[in-house]
Amino acid sequence: MQFATVNDVILHHQLIGGPAGRPVLVFVNSLGADFRIWRDVIVRLAGDFPILAYDKRGHGLSDLGQVPYSMDDHVRDLAALLDRLNVKDALICGLSVGGMIAQGLEARRPDLVKALVLCDTAHKIGTPDLWNARIESVETKGIESLADGIMERWFTPAFRRPENAAYHGYRNMLTRQSAVGYAATCAALRDADFTESTKRIAVPTLCVVGDQDGSTPPDLVLSMAKLIHGARYEIIKDAGHIPCVEQPETLTEMIRAFIDTLPARGKLHA
Repeated sequence: MQFATVNDVILHHQLIGGPAGRPVLVFVNSLGADFRIWRDVIVRLAGDFPILAYDKRGHGLSDLGQVPYSMDDHVRDLAALLDRLNVKDALICGLSVGGMIAQGLEARRPDLVKALVLCDTAHKIGTPDLWNARIESVETKGIESLADGIMERWFTPAFRRPENAAYHGYRNMLTRQSAVGYAATCAALRDADFTESTKRIAVPTLCVVGDQDGSTPPDLVLSMAKLIHGARYEIIKDAGHIPCVEQPETLTEMIRAFIDTLPARGKLHA
């Protein structure tokens, strides 16, 4: 396991080396999950690209830090981690809140971003009332009280069948996250609106979404894609909010195809 102190927290991460001159792929996880959600994509890309995955503050094995969070806290953490590891001009692949962190990083530190894969995310997610209700429920009843509803938005009915051991494992991942870190990130989502800065994204961008995503539905992701000049938009069949778990082969193929379209100018380091 690898850990680094950035800003006021210790972040758990994994840096996997790859061929020189290939894009560094940086994976940013969703709310209530840690970087293990990317495993089945990472194993298909490892060896061909340098790869960095990490647990954002309040999630996985990373520190909690001061709460509540702003989205800028998460963005600054990622920027500081990339600086610490000397990663530049990376392809940032963010899921849900991870996709908002990716958008924020491109706005704050464009020198770090060569391209974006914005997966099941948007420029603004949810309403203040939705997030305030979520925060209250988590603080008073715990994540377990919301788990079944979250699982319905995360995964398709086919994945949620009782005999699927993986479904139960990912439910455990959710319920075992820090309730404080979860609620603090809900506050960051509540207060974040990247509508204007997302209009100014100037790097190649791929926007992807599961066709059965119950958290950031296809129409919402499409509305984000339309804000970004030249963005690609793809729908992943038979997937909910976390296609890297349900359809890793398809998502990996989309990422590879997108990388093949990127301009060759500039060098990328890890």
